[in-house]
Amino acid sequence: MWRLNKVRHKAGRQCDSLEALKLKRREHEKALRQARRDRQLVSKRLLLNDDEDMPQVTMDTNSGEQDVVSLFLKLQHSGPEREAHLRTLSKVLRDPSAQLTFIKQENSMHLLVGFLTGSDATCRLHAVRCLHELSHSSHTNVSPACLPATPYLLTYLSGQSTKFTELCLYTLGNLCPDSDIVKEKLLAQGIIPALANCLENQSHNLAVVEAVGFTLSQFLQAKDAAEKIILAVLDSSLPSNLLSVLTSDPKFGLAPAIECAWCLHYLTCSSLNSMKDNRVLLAHGALLQCSSLVVSLGGAVAEGNKEEGMELFICPLLRCVGNLLSSCPGNDLSTQVGDVGIVVALCALLQAYLQTQPALARESAWVLNNLTAHSSAFCSALLDLNLVPGLIQLLPFSQGINTMILRILANIAHKKKEFCAQLAHRGLLSALCATLKMADQEMVTLSMDVLYMLVVSGPQVTYCSLLSWDNQTREPATVVETALTLGVPSLKVAEEFVRQGGLSLLEAIQYNSEGEIRRRATHLLEDHLVSYSSYCSDNNPCSSGNREASHVHL
Repeated sequence: MWRLNKVRHKAGRQCDSLEALKLKRREHEKALRQARRDRQLVSKRLLLNDDEDMPQVTMDTNSGEQDVVSLFLKLQHSGPEREAHLRTLSKVLRDPSAQLTFIKQENSMHLLVGFLTGSDATCRLHAVRCLHELSHSSHTNVSPACLPATPYLLTYLSGQSTKFTELCLYTLGNLCPDSDIVKEKLLAQGIIPALANCLENQSHNLAVVEAVGFTLSQFLQAKDAAEKIILAVLDSSLPSNLLSVLTSDPKFGLAPAIECAWCLHYLTCSSLNSMKDNRVLLAHGALLQCSSLVVSLGGAVAEGNKEEGMELFICPLLRCVGNLLSSCPGNDLSTQVGDVGIVVALCALLQAYLQTQPALARESAWVLNNLTAHSSAFCSALLDLNLVPGLIQLLPFSQGINTMILRILANIAHKKKEFCAQLAHRGLLSALCATLKMADQEMVTLSMDVLYMLVVSGPQVTYCSLLSWDNQTREPATVVETALTLGVPSLKVAEEFVRQGGLSLLEAIQYNSEGEIRRRATHLLEDHLVSYSSYCSDNNPCSSGNREASHVHL
């Protein structure tokens, strides 16, 4: 479910074969995300009873079907033992075979509903625990059998008992993934308004807020959520209330914030009308709040504070920011995102989680890519704050991190010609000489894209004219650096690339198995670098380059 399908790469001169390669890669990633989503749709949660270790249960709960039948018969008769029988039944129903046996008993669900709606508060609590155990079943025919109880579970969401409300919420959240019938019934019965009212009225209760977030996320992950659910959520008070829960304050607790952040992520990544839906979230200030939290958390991580579970909060926040950036008008970006502190935070997260959580590092790089694709100001900030050298050092890393870093550098080069000279000054040319040797075809293609933008970033002066500026003969290795130091406008970097052995690299790429890659290499050589081939001589040999691409498997 990594949201890489919304990457906004603006590198110029994109060719059909490259687009086809990107499309194929995105389709593959989409299939992987869908597989993960399908598995997550059936994820359920089981709350343990407060009396889990109390020795009241005298029956053998492993006897399964026989115990269920016996308890069912006993519960049909009144008496003081009913409470104990219900408590025992809730534990017996943890057995999958017992769950099937129970729902097959005639009027078994109506019996539970009777206790659920009765006047005895203790029996109501045990009845909802029985339903909760049933909702956790792996059998798909158990959820539809619980439908007679759902209207009452929704009604009890406005109750005052925290434990009871929490059980109702998790039971509803467990029921919806298994059956489209159950999901449709719950939507028709008004679960979205019920969740909105519950979150609004119980915002002070962290356990209930977390449970609301879990239940809502179960619905938002449905395959047809964009058509049937998301619009209803956006039209309710849920977006503003979900945002109000987002905080990095440890006193509030990360768990509720994590659940609500995931809900916002599912809202932002809806494939249908995502642009329109995201503008609703933008109007609620979602991008500004999520960006501010990323800055805060990035600063904490940079200082060495990695609270347990923090990455579970950072991940959905990054996805929200990245997706919302795709819908944010460029002229509103500074207002919606805030100051350039976010690029510092993203780079800090990228470095901090590179080894331990490479997927999270890739998320940080993806957001930085979307940010630089939108704004010259944030590209300039990366250069002014000297963050580019740190990014260049990450180019040897695999798992999609290096390709995302190259896209970021391509965005910077694409924005302004003077940025190209600054990138060259910060060591990008030698890094490109390493990436051009990689086996990854996408890395090679992206490297040539960036190289193309660097070498055509005129107005230029030639290597010879630069030497004539000073009577003292300069070493070739210092030509580009000296020109930048003296303020020479956009010195053509081709000489420096050739000096570092770039010609031989491109000549080797001309034998690549991919025709489009061969054509790109030929175009660079013949149209932009051939005039510098004479720069290599016996007195000034071109280096073959000593920096090898080191693939780090994370």
